[in-house]
Amino acid sequence: MKKRLLFFLFCCVTFFSNAQYGEYDTVKAGPPFKIFDNLYYVGNDFVSSYLLVTKDGLVLLDATYGKYPAHILQSVNDLGFDPQQIKYIFCTHAHYDHFEGADTLQEVTHARVGMTDYDWQVANGTIYNEYSSKTVKMKRDWTINDGDSLKLGNNVLHFYVTPGHTLGVLSIAFKVYDGNKSYKAFMFGGIGQNFTGVKQTQLYLNSVNRILKMKNLSVNITNHPGAGDIFEKAEKLKIRKPGTQHPFVDAKGFKQWLLDLKKDALKKLQEEKKKAKGNQN
Repeated sequence: MKKRLLFFLFCCVTFFSNAQYGEYDTVKAGPPFKIFDNLYYVGNDFVSSYLLVTKDGLVLLDATYGKYPAHILQSVNDLGFDPQQIKYIFCTHAHYDHFEGADTLQEVTHARVGMTDYDWQVANGTIYNEYSSKTVKMKRDWTINDGDSLKLGNNVLHFYVTPGHTLGVLSIAFKVYDGNKSYKAFMFGGIGQNFTGVKQTQLYLNSVNRILKMKNLSVNITNHPGAGDIFEKAEKLKIRKPGTQHPFVDAKGFKQWLLDLKKDALKKLQEEKKKAKGNQN
């Protein structure tokens, strides 16, 4: 009965989900894969979606485009988990490639959807953003504030508002498990610097500096796979020998990655200041 229900849901999602964004329609969805004992990749080749497994239910980190809920649900099923056990969907920000699929996923799974206040306003159309959805207006569900947390089983998700990429970027820290070892993973919810203005650039820089001060960050879970070499690390994971370092565990590399973001942001800040000064003349 459950398999028939899921098949029906997959068909419905595939038929009704549609997004037309030119070049982004060429995005490809591949098979899901395991990263840690409690973390799996269920996204596509351009934007990430992760399945976090706990004893108290499943969590999706980012929902990707409106045309990919069927792929996410099928991926969860293929990994051996029940999509109906997805209890929470957290969207890092309200650009269509990260939140648009949450609408359909919520309808199918009845999961709670969490975003920050600012990005809920973008998602429901109250605030205009050039990267907001052209087809979906989301009804506000769980508004997440800086410092909020959620305990699920043997894990606690810690939420941070890290503005810059949008003014309400949501970042998330949680534990990942590799056998009897645990590590602190962090998902910086807004990596790209495709925004303008001195104020927003300074906010981005402040957010990067804040993350740099956090302790024990060793696993970089990026919401675009290319930004964190997710697929390259996954290939290394396939040939990892027992007892050797997990390719996703790299505290030094994570810090350097943040320092590179900071370097780019400092350069952008100077450029934005020059533009602002030129506009005043």
